[in-house]
Amino acid sequence: MLPLHPSLKMNVQNMIKITFPDDSVREYAEGTTAMQIAESISSRLAQDVLAASVNGEIWDLMRPITSDSAVKLFKWDDAEGKHAFWHSSAHLMAEALQELFPGTKFGIGPAIENGFYYDVDPETPIKDSDFSAIEAKMLELVARKESIKRESISKEDAIKMFGDRGETYKTELIGELADGTITTYTQGNFTDLCRGPHLPNTSYIKAVKILSVAGAYWRGDEKRKQLVRLYGITFPKKKMLDEYLALLEEAKKRDHRKLGKELELFTFSQAVGQGLPLWLPRGTQLRMRLEDFLKRIQKRYGYQQVITPHIGQKELYITSGHYAKYGKDSFQPIHTPQDGEEFLLKPMNCPHHCEIFKAFPRSYKDLPIRFAEFGTVYRYEQSGELHGLTRVRGFTQDDAHLFCRPDQLKDEFLKVMDIIFIIFKALDFENFEAQISLRDPNNKEKYIGSDENWDKAERAIVEACQEKGLKAKVELGEAAFYGPKLDFMVKDAIGRRWQLGTIQVDYNLPERFELEYTGDDNKKHRPVMIHRAPFGSMERFVAVLIEHTGGKFPLWLTPDQVVIMPISEKFNEYAYKVSSILEDQDIRVLVDDRNEKIGRKIRDNELKRIPYMLVVGEKEAENDEVSVRKQGEGDKGSMNITTFASLLNAEVEEMMNHWQKKEGK
Repeated sequence: MLPLHPSLKMNVQNMIKITFPDDSVREYAEGTTAMQIAESISSRLAQDVLAASVNGEIWDLMRPITSDSAVKLFKWDDAEGKHAFWHSSAHLMAEALQELFPGTKFGIGPAIENGFYYDVDPETPIKDSDFSAIEAKMLELVARKESIKRESISKEDAIKMFGDRGETYKTELIGELADGTITTYTQGNFTDLCRGPHLPNTSYIKAVKILSVAGAYWRGDEKRKQLVRLYGITFPKKKMLDEYLALLEEAKKRDHRKLGKELELFTFSQAVGQGLPLWLPRGTQLRMRLEDFLKRIQKRYGYQQVITPHIGQKELYITSGHYAKYGKDSFQPIHTPQDGEEFLLKPMNCPHHCEIFKAFPRSYKDLPIRFAEFGTVYRYEQSGELHGLTRVRGFTQDDAHLFCRPDQLKDEFLKVMDIIFIIFKALDFENFEAQISLRDPNNKEKYIGSDENWDKAERAIVEACQEKGLKAKVELGEAAFYGPKLDFMVKDAIGRRWQLGTIQVDYNLPERFELEYTGDDNKKHRPVMIHRAPFGSMERFVAVLIEHTGGKFPLWLTPDQVVIMPISEKFNEYAYKVSSILEDQDIRVLVDDRNEKIGRKIRDNELKRIPYMLVVGEKEAENDEVSVRKQGEGDKGSMNITTFASLLNAEVEEMMNHWQKKEGK
């Protein structure tokens, strides 16, 4: 045990033991703060630390620790550190708004993945032109180095405090809280209802940017008042803000909504309905090629394709638990002429797959059974939350449900992990993180099923990750309502994180649907169910793929591999002859026969991100050749048509076999 740091020798009669992540233990005086602990380790750490966890709960650095505790300190590179930094920044922005826009009422102001927002109800509109004034006021408050102080408060006092200030949104929130659990945070003249944690003071914030303003219904309810949602971001260094703004500019160039229109992949129509994408021919080719790719992999792993209806009787989803979970986010029930008969647009495919399993008697020899479907499901997302292909009301999951014996569970789980790794490698998503999502042990009401089944399911996921040597972060409270899961977060080409593949273990739906198989003991047993979707949804995956590649898709996947550009109209016939030869070699070809100069054609087709551009003129026509240009590499010289076709197909073959070699298939 390390000796007590001299600066912390206070009352030696009241000492507490602090356990660090490496299992080392130090003694400190009762009432010591996480900041004092950081100072006792090193002055550099004290400068960098932003928040701490005390026995698994995230705390402010200045909050006294009064009993033996496990403590972990968080810096900027930790998600918990950023959360405290941006949560404090949301309060800083609110304080600035309070001074600049008197009479503003405040809703909620959380930290988000990149920055923060605050929902506010101002007496005068907040416009883009106000951003610079808000930023200047925030930096003025930073310079004051205002302490951020936490205080516990009774429900009665909280209602009076915020009620006297006319804070109707805050008093509504307080009314739903239990007495004894309410805390406020104060900095300068601004006090907010908040659980925290927060920075010790405002001076940690060195760079500020207000990003955008939007509308948001109070508590996401379209029947409630629409508030102003102001987004911002802050950093501990000005250089970090500059780098982030440069990243935003690059992200705008890669925005899948912009590129999807330019590349003619998908569109939306108000006549069809919000959040319901229409796939154009080129986008459909791309999507079908992704589906075919996964189907080929699944066939090797013993999956069987199934097709289920887009609707189901309401009772089906009541049985599965999806109606209780998604009922309020579903489209309204479909009523038929039959009295009392109701159907729903399906929110999930799994209940339908359970019924397919149940259609025939099953033996232990039949298992595992693996049903796969590209099944379209529907959720009524709020209109303000719809966003291109990443947030839609109708989306297609690359869904599969595996029914296996308990002794087969881990092996099946490992095989699903292999499929996800294959897909990530084939599409160059090799920078990814894994997260094991478990239920919240302190709030089990959110989940269905017995403790025994949850324990078995959670243990199977942890053991599978250990066997694969996969380092996975464990998150409590992030499980699906019916079972724990393993989620994969990929980083795209510009460093953004996206949640894609997921694998879920479920002992509960088999019980709810009374699924059975006959064991080798001739008795009835419950199968275990695995839910998995490597892409997640086709819509969201394509959106991420567009932004990851900037629209420059892999050669095997891109809708158009080659564009042929005759230098004048008299070579159009030869261009179509080349096209026919290449199409016979299963190469996807366009002919650009516009009456435009060749330089214009090259520039236009480079913007379409077509991998190969073939220029044809008199010399090429005489020699059965093409002049080859490759996207990003320029002129590659002239070559025979069949030679070019062989080279292109060999390049595709190498790409398609790359993952097979890595997996040793």
